[in-house]
Amino acid sequence: MNILNFSENIIKLRHKKGITQEELADFVGVTKASVSKWETKQSLPDIMLLPRLAAYFDVTVDELLGYEPNLSREQIQKIYFDFTKEFAEQPFEEVMEKSRQLVKKYYSCSPFLFQVCVLWMNHATLAPNPQMQTEILEEAARLCSHIINDCREIPLCNDALLLKASIDLLCGRTQEVIDTLEEMLNPYHYSFQGETILVQAYAIAGQKEKANRYSQFGMYTHLLSLVSGAVQYLSLHAEDMDSCEETIHRIDCLMKLYSLENLHHNTAAQFHYQTAVICCIHGRLEEALDRLKKFASITDSLLECDKVFLHGDQYFDAIDPYFEQSDLGGNLVRAKKVIADSVVQALENPVFQPLESSEDYRKIKQIFLVRGESL
Repeated sequence: MNILNFSENIIKLRHKKGITQEELADFVGVTKASVSKWETKQSLPDIMLLPRLAAYFDVTVDELLGYEPNLSREQIQKIYFDFTKEFAEQPFEEVMEKSRQLVKKYYSCSPFLFQVCVLWMNHATLAPNPQMQTEILEEAARLCSHIINDCREIPLCNDALLLKASIDLLCGRTQEVIDTLEEMLNPYHYSFQGETILVQAYAIAGQKEKANRYSQFGMYTHLLSLVSGAVQYLSLHAEDMDSCEETIHRIDCLMKLYSLENLHHNTAAQFHYQTAVICCIHGRLEEALDRLKKFASITDSLLECDKVFLHGDQYFDAIDPYFEQSDLGGNLVRAKKVIADSVVQALENPVFQPLESSEDYRKIKQIFLVRGESL
């Protein structure tokens, strides 16, 4: 809602109270014609009249104007996923401008602004040129700073701080990232024991279900972090095949043990992709192709589903409520077409040039080209 709903609100409130335009005009001290103009959107009342009108109808000034400074979690979800669809189907600049207008409208709603930053970061690569991509990331970084400075919710501020660091990294501001996160993520801080302490507290308090759920979710997130860390480790040690082989072996065992390809498709796909890169660097083309097939299979299965949500499994059987309660409800953060197009770009990595003569490699690329066109 916005201030333009004032006219509809006045009509509804007047009818609810059972009074005429003339009776309202007499109470406020204006003419009947003035009230008529308010209700037909021809004018707005003097700002000094708003408290009197609000008191008369026993509502707040915000309710009178139809102004909602904050959005519900459900509203944020809907707006976010509407935009992911629009970014995939409509002109990029038009969708960006529409999202900017909503930022101005809900500038005091920090949870919404945070998701807009996520939205912009995930779709900046769709911008027509590199300069615009950078401008959008810079805009998202400024919005993160606004959240950090104005939001009173410490968890959200921390999330905004980490998101801004991710954006700074994309923009090449590595020293800023280091300055921001080095002390915050110091593993010697006592805060790193917070999860264990909370689980113990739940258990002692007799809240066994909460203790179980939080313990499971902690293991789940650390499992994903371990695999994601291995992806980075492979990149850092790309020239050392012995180190990479040991890492790949250990993570393969871990992924099989926890059925990670079914539990969290994206993390598993990223690992197979990075492993393919390492194998190509060292001329192990058959292994590289095998990993790309796994990467493609996992990603394609995502695109085949009508809806995709983060979820647990038979072992992690208590964590689904965490996804359901998150701002985006555990949904994919990008439209399927955007994902398909990004896979095509990933497969264009120059490191895979030795595979260009492979029919299987060409088929993999073709699958996602067709997917992108059909979505």
